[in-house]
Amino acid sequence: MMPNLPQTTLDELQSTIAQMAVPGKGLLAADESTPTITKRFAALNIPCTEETRKKYRELLLTAPNIEKYIAGVILFEETLSQKTSLGISFPEMLKQKGIVPGIKVDKGLIRIPGTQDENATQGLDGLAERLAEYKKLGARFAKWRSVYTITKEHPSMLAIHTNADILARYAAICQEAGIVPIVEPEVLIDGDHTLETCFTVSERVLHRVFQALFLNKVALEYMILKPSMVIPGKNCSQSVNPEDIAKATVTVLTRTVPAAVPSINFLSGGQTPQQATQNLNAMQHILKHTPWNLSFSYARALQEPSMKTWQGNAENAVAAQELFAKRAKLNGLASLGRYLPQEETA
Repeated sequence: MMPNLPQTTLDELQSTIAQMAVPGKGLLAADESTPTITKRFAALNIPCTEETRKKYRELLLTAPNIEKYIAGVILFEETLSQKTSLGISFPEMLKQKGIVPGIKVDKGLIRIPGTQDENATQGLDGLAERLAEYKKLGARFAKWRSVYTITKEHPSMLAIHTNADILARYAAICQEAGIVPIVEPEVLIDGDHTLETCFTVSERVLHRVFQALFLNKVALEYMILKPSMVIPGKNCSQSVNPEDIAKATVTVLTRTVPAAVPSINFLSGGQTPQQATQNLNAMQHILKHTPWNLSFSYARALQEPSMKTWQGNAENAVAAQELFAKRAKLNGLASLGRYLPQEETA
């Protein structure tokens, strides 16, 4: 079922998707909330103020030539309304580089009544009004994250259904506003679960998400899926290689994701930068002709080397930018299946 949207809105959505679902390019998730980026700065003894956050994000977004590998950037609300050191708004600066600005719109997690500490994501109230304001500031796509924990009891069917319904409502509201939704159902890497358990949970989650999207009349052609890769829990003793992860992930996707979805941009979800790149690259060799563009939407897996190098020191800015541009390039190559491990040390 297609949504009953004006042709002008459909054209707007199509224009945005065409710029985002580009082979060889991915998305940068620079939408860390203030508490999250505070923790990451604190681990490196970097003061966390509005000014240092702005300087850090400007460092990333002004890195030379990143537009060759980055099609869009997910911004935090604070950054969306800030200006660069040259007095240009961040969305306008990205637009000038040919990068699509986006915005994180969910309001964090809240416990689902009737569950054992499982969470849903809040923020639907007033979302349409907020999207209108974000759009005026330059945002052309949005992101909403739901999380699923794996234990012997979790995720419950209540949590799976609740989060799927919320994701679908968010996506429908975005499309009515002419904003492309990124739908992010994240199966967390926390725990000791096996690859097979993650496979089962991921398949169940994605089945329910796409059922909810259908019921809410979301046009799949004008959305992006941002899922987890199928990976064992970080405390699992099971040994797997990138080919195992790639095969499991692609199998789940072919069972659950309709061909109408233009792009699947994976989150890195606790992987090291190298692991996230290697696993993405391996997927390109499992199925030579997937119906979707398979790419990345990474946060720490793109940023971590740069942040460690920068350390809040302006003298390190150029070196930090070079590392960020390098990781963007390596992931761009991986999204085409052209990444070579020896390029890490080139």
